[in-house]
Amino acid sequence: MSTPSRMHADPRATLRAGLPDRYLTPDDIAAMFEVPLETVYQWRKKRTGPPGFRIGKHLRYDPADVHAYVTGRKDADRDAA
Repeated sequence: MSTPSRMHADPRATLRAGLPDRYLTPDDIAAMFEVPLETVYQWRKKRTGPPGFRIGKHLRYDPADVHAYVTGRKDADRDAA
């Protein structure tokens, strides 16, 4: 019996189940937060979203940094309420 391929798994489900074992792309971030890809690039330009880094010409996100960003946002919203 073969196991289903995780290559096409929903990135949001992967992050909830545990940190993915690869760096995330801007497309992954857009899918995860259900926002347009352009929003992800605007977050980077304004330094308001999760921190990303470049590998050559490619933008990538460390899953641990994305998790920390989400946790920080949740804590900030909780404190503001």
